Amino acid sequence: MVKVGPSLLAADFRVMGAEIERMAAAGADYLHFDVMDGNFVPNLSFGADILKWAAKGPLPVDAHLMVEHPDTYIEDFVRAGAKIITIHAETGGHLHRTLSLIRERGCLAGLALNPATTPECLRYLLPSLDLVLVMTVNPGFGGQKMIPECLDKIAEIRGMLDRAGSKAMLEVDGGANTQTAREMMRRGADFIVAGSALFGAEDAKGFIDSLHASWRELHPQENA
Repeated sequence: MVKVGPSLLAADFRVMGAEIERMAAAGADYLHFDVMDGNFVPNLSFGADILKWAAKGPLPVDAHLMVEHPDTYIEDFVRAGAKIITIHAETGGHLHRTLSLIRERGCLAGLALNPATTPECLRYLLPSLDLVLVMTVNPGFGGQKMIPECLDKIAEIRGMLDRAGSKAMLEVDGGANTQTAREMMRRGADFIVAGSALFGAEDAKGFIDSLHASWRELHPQENA
């Protein structure tokens, strides 16, 4: 079944605790926690202290580090309670070393690709990955529309993972609603991040249920 990760960036910050509880009650699997440093992306968001508080809630936290020099942040987010830590391929540096560090500290390791980044960069890192995150918008701000050309990238990466026998989750983030998420799943996504469309939905459980229904329709063999 597809996993759903509400993006905390789209929550009502005045009642953050209640928002997290609402997403858990609606059937969410993870809390997607966008970390922005104002350098890698033109925005600032949350730090490890906020994640430590969020991690005390009912949902495991998927920390998406949109930061320069992510290796310097790993220990802080491990101690704060992240279950998944995802870094960006575009930050460069020793990606294999940083991914290994994440795993050594007991977290799942993810690698994110911006819309213009080719999947080829994954080729020699697949054994080190528990998750691949395909960005279908340019990172930094919520509420953007999905870039349609990124759908082909999802399918390409799905093929790479399957051919390699990788069990890594294929997560997609950017512009997800009930229609676009279906197209993402059709291409092979099994983890959908949803922000404004989910937090802004009158019926959050209905939103998540609709994604589950689409998954079952697209994967009838898993329902047999």
